[in-house]
Amino acid sequence: MAEVAAVATRKTSRMVNNLLIKHFFIVAITLSVVSIELYAAVLPEDRSDVMYHRYDGGGVVIDGPSLLVRKEVANTVSISGNYYVDNVSSASIDVETSGASEYSEKRTEYSLSADYLYDKVILSAGYTNSEENDYSADTFYVSASQDLFGDLTTFSLGYSLGNDTVMKNGNDQFEDEIERHNYRFGLSQIATANLILTLDYEIITEEGYLNNPYRSYRFVDQSNPDSYASETEVYPLTRTSDAVAMGAKYFLPYRAAVHGNYRYFTDDWDIKAHNITLGYTHPYGDRWVLDLSYRFYQQESAYFYNDLHQYRSIDEKDFRARDKELSEFSSQSIGIGASYQLNINTLTSIERSSINFQYDFIKFDYDNFSDIRSGGVAGAEPLYDFDANVFRVYFSVWY
Repeated sequence: MAEVAAVATRKTSRMVNNLLIKHFFIVAITLSVVSIELYAAVLPEDRSDVMYHRYDGGGVVIDGPSLLVRKEVANTVSISGNYYVDNVSSASIDVETSGASEYSEKRTEYSLSADYLYDKVILSAGYTNSEENDYSADTFYVSASQDLFGDLTTFSLGYSLGNDTVMKNGNDQFEDEIERHNYRFGLSQIATANLILTLDYEIITEEGYLNNPYRSYRFVDQSNPDSYASETEVYPLTRTSDAVAMGAKYFLPYRAAVHGNYRYFTDDWDIKAHNITLGYTHPYGDRWVLDLSYRFYQQESAYFYNDLHQYRSIDEKDFRARDKELSEFSSQSIGIGASYQLNINTLTSIERSSINFQYDFIKFDYDNFSDIRSGGVAGAEPLYDFDANVFRVYFSVWY
């Protein structure tokens, strides 16, 4: 049935969502003011943003609108709300190999947050709700940041709690829970008049139903070694992961900036991942700002992942998985963005406005996940790879 790949598509949707949100705010901040003064303890500016996003890759198309509104209250509080939609159409490899037909679904996300400024401290809190026909997620977060040592150093701490409900289409009796705890630490340092250094660390603990209720692993059919049989995946009930990231941004004399970031991730499922990002922001004339970026990602597979297991699982602790996101793979992406300052600021309530465009080309290469659509002897199929295109267009107004 069409829901067989629903959770796999949800992972893609969340990956895209994280990519879009990350780029949305990084580009928005960078394009607003290419200045080291951005790192002072001040509330975010009053603004509204309307965005359209589209992801197309691996047989999956995800698109939809997003609306963000932020407003300051009484000079010490800033309140923001965000509405985000993913319209998903999937004919991915997971759908095709399950024998299902292409299907569509919709994910809606609502977020509400508030920032409070007291002297050199910013306290923040927020709530996000995400709903799908077989998945519900609620996340609460709190954070604090403070400027120290003459505003040259910013120290931040954060915590978030996620409560998800996993359901299964076609089985009203199935329902399970996931609980997530995320702890974050951050440090940014103005090293020179033009250089900012950052260090971030986070640890995440998860407990509950962490696998896909639709997905199956495959194992060698002992009666015919050239073929395979399938059963539902079996995952651990807990997962602990941590990541450390180091970054630098250097502001060039002609208002441009270069930045780089390295992130290392590891967890108790034996996944280890490296992520390198490089970028360059360049103003052109009085109205244009261009943004170029490159990202490389590589990870090792989970200890219980295998493209073709030799034997079936014998009990609930004999873990088995064939989720390609747990396999060994790498990806590379190249991005280009542009922002144009509009001339509609004659309206008394508008300080400035811009139209922004961002495009990313992403290439995924899997080292031990086979494209079994080709058929043939089990375990001898060609490796899977695909390309993806990601577009964002958004209009921003500051008031």
